[in-house]
Amino acid sequence: MEERYYAGFMSKQPAWMRSLPVLRRRLFAFVVDVLAVGYTATIVSFCVNVLSRDFKDFVLLPWWILLLLAVEAAVLWESFGTSVGLKLLGLRLVDASERSRARGLLARGLRFLLWHISALPLIGFAFSRETGRQAPHERLTGLRIADAGDVGRDLRPWYRRGWLLATLVLTILTLLAGALYTEVDLVAFFTGAGKTGKWWAALLTPDWSVFAKGFRYLIVTVFTAFLATAFAVAVAAPLSFFAARNLATGVPRRIAYTLIRAVLSVVRSIEPIVWGIIFIVWVQVGAFPGILALFVHSVADLTKLYSERLESIDQGPVEAIRATGARRSHVILYGIVPQIINPYLSFTIYRWDINVRMATVIGLIGVPVIGQLLYQYTQLYKFHKVGMMMLLILATVWLMDYLSGRLRARLD
Repeated sequence: MEERYYAGFMSKQPAWMRSLPVLRRRLFAFVVDVLAVGYTATIVSFCVNVLSRDFKDFVLLPWWILLLLAVEAAVLWESFGTSVGLKLLGLRLVDASERSRARGLLARGLRFLLWHISALPLIGFAFSRETGRQAPHERLTGLRIADAGDVGRDLRPWYRRGWLLATLVLTILTLLAGALYTEVDLVAFFTGAGKTGKWWAALLTPDWSVFAKGFRYLIVTVFTAFLATAFAVAVAAPLSFFAARNLATGVPRRIAYTLIRAVLSVVRSIEPIVWGIIFIVWVQVGAFPGILALFVHSVADLTKLYSERLESIDQGPVEAIRATGARRSHVILYGIVPQIINPYLSFTIYRWDINVRMATVIGLIGVPVIGQLLYQYTQLYKFHKVGMMMLLILATVWLMDYLSGRLRARLD
């Protein structure tokens, strides 16, 4: 009934509205190709500038010229091969029958030329088979972009697939540009290790006189991580039910889902050390700001993990319980919770492990955890004491890794 209603509704829509899904898909593929070409040109320009002029500049041409060239190159790419955008959207240039790949250089070249007349102002994108029409550059050349699944599997070797070669080239260029921009010096890395000998000697001979002090700070570190994780679970577990897409039915739930996801993305993007600075101003210096900083970041992280697990549950038991006329709370309690309890516990233990590591870092802003002592001794170049702090951190992290790994293995 719903499918017939939807089909009738679509048939009553104007042609331009029925063409919008096709327009959106093809336009997105074209934008991806333009970005890929523009990114390639920018990275090549940077590599040329660094290698030839020793000058870190990403642009050789004005931005508007680069944009025009990227558009032209994207059209050329889509006309003579399978571009990254077409591959990403599952599209391919085919002949009029849509049963074989497009052939003929003359037809491809004519399509490229006619595209500037019919598709540059987006007219060509708006015409589609669903509206009963075709763009001029498609109608005159007999070539059009269609689903790759309608054509059949591409049996060409990998080195003849344009999208795959382009991806490989982009990866290599990105690695090269990254190495040039960050000034990676492998010669210094392999030849300068001897300069660190005295520091390694100090770190490997820890000063046991600060063991008791370091152990007290270590206890604060572990409890800080534990409390932050416990408080985060109490908030993230119920919040995850509102952040799961498959449970967001109806307009109010969909709005809540969108808002929660957006807020969590913002919160998760802010590092715990920044949250720690905010809470130090808020509640004064102490361990409590560290707990709050880890708590906020843990809520955002755990909610994301929990909700993604909710989105992958088996709908069979849920539908069976719902078919009995059970209330929504019973559906959640008996159809969803048994499927998520073990993954939730596993994620929680893993997050506690992460919080123990993060708790050592927030000591840099004054939280009385072992990271604070580590920072102070490093600033004073007391590397024998630094070695003691590192030994305590190493033992704690190893023990946490071992216990959490065993617990996760028993839960899975």
